[in-house]
Amino acid sequence: MFEGITENLGTALSAFRRQGKLTEGNIRDGMREVRQALLEADVNYEVVQDFMKRVTEEAVGERVLKSLRPEEQIVGVVNEALVDFMGPVDHSLNIRRDGVSVIMMCGLQGSGKTTTCGKLARMLKEQGHHPLLVAADLQRPAAVDQLKVIGEQIGVDVYSEPIESSTPIKVCYNAVKQARKKNDHDVVILDTAGRLHVDDELMAELKQIDNKCTPDQALLVCDSMTGQDAVNSAKSFNDELELDGVILTKLDGDTRGGAAISVKAVTGVPIKFIGVGEQLDKLEPFHPDRMAGRILGMGDVLSLVEKAHEQFDADEMEKQQEKMRKGKFTLEDFRDQMKQIKKLGSMKDIMKMIPGMGGMLDQNPDIDAEGDMSRIEGIINGMTPDERNNPELIDRSRRNRIAQGSGVDPSDVNKLLKDFGSMAGVMKNMAGMGMRGRMQMMKQMTDGGLFNEGASIAEQKQRSKRGPQDKLKMREDKKKKRKDARKQRKKNRR
Repeated sequence: MFEGITENLGTALSAFRRQGKLTEGNIRDGMREVRQALLEADVNYEVVQDFMKRVTEEAVGERVLKSLRPEEQIVGVVNEALVDFMGPVDHSLNIRRDGVSVIMMCGLQGSGKTTTCGKLARMLKEQGHHPLLVAADLQRPAAVDQLKVIGEQIGVDVYSEPIESSTPIKVCYNAVKQARKKNDHDVVILDTAGRLHVDDELMAELKQIDNKCTPDQALLVCDSMTGQDAVNSAKSFNDELELDGVILTKLDGDTRGGAAISVKAVTGVPIKFIGVGEQLDKLEPFHPDRMAGRILGMGDVLSLVEKAHEQFDADEMEKQQEKMRKGKFTLEDFRDQMKQIKKLGSMKDIMKMIPGMGGMLDQNPDIDAEGDMSRIEGIINGMTPDERNNPELIDRSRRNRIAQGSGVDPSDVNKLLKDFGSMAGVMKNMAGMGMRGRMQMMKQMTDGGLFNEGASIAEQKQRSKRGPQDKLKMREDKKKKRKDARKQRKKNRR
């Protein structure tokens, strides 16, 4: 998520660390790079101008210039501005205590509107509500069938009418009327029709649904990957309908981040939720402060902790903690913990949410944490129960057998045992830690060994294959880097 802007902003802000003493002149020079990073991220031009005016004024103020760590103060100023431009946010959907609440979902075709209706219904169901999905998108072929399939997957009722004898306005009106009469649903989610672009026919239809059904919330679903098109469509919809909020979809595939930064500033409409995957559980509340942290490569521990609380088995974690307290944490326990961590999603995504880990991934793009975890799990699976509980039993012959059975080199097995042994003390100390402490421990394992196992061995093999020409080229590359660094230092001094 936002790899492009994170990398470009990181490069721009790191320039301040190389300046030595900061002056108003070199701050303004550095801010030009920040501006370029925002424009390349497809942030709205007016938003960039307002953003840069505010950030530059604060950055050249006394608070920064006279601080002991001015470069950190500048990062703080940029972070605060990002939070202000994207927020504040109210995640509430104003669900009525009595009666039926109506949520009208609108958006262009291809934005992920129908899937997002399902995600929202699933989320509300988990909160104890009884939602009803309404298939009113009669414009797109198969939209009605798609919503029915989603309804079955999440166990939510879907209201529909024959396409040939009905209209979107009728479908919405009849669904709301039925829900209010039967009183077996407390939330009605209207999946309205979309178009390939904003037009008068679409807006007229949505206005009629708005007038007939009087929804409590009007939410716009936007594809974040369309950048400025998403911002422009949000503005057009809001001008006609007075939106209550925006849901940004496909944020997991958005490398730029322009829509997330621009939508609120341009339209005044808050981003309430974000879609971070195709699965129906991939809808999250939007937190500007956490998003700013991700954009600046500072991680997002709070979201990670929330994910962990949702996915981890509390009883199992308590048992593991007790074992760690007693110093009885085994390879089998470690494998079970890895299985729980996998429930959180992609290891690379998890690592990016831990402060300091995103930068490590950028510097080492070949790290395959997912593959390393699978390799470790395979090695542990190749052991007998006695060997998992008592690794000291594993001698040379056992090590060879485990390696052969799990498809790795004996050195891989040896490294796992060695790294696990060195982590025993850390794991015992971890017993009294909260979730943040555990995340820090995971960072230590990634930095120091366990999840770098495959990478380090592969690197050793690669080094052994290098010939004289390769080594000569490496020496020349190092000389060139040192020469370039000297030139840069001279340039900075000028």
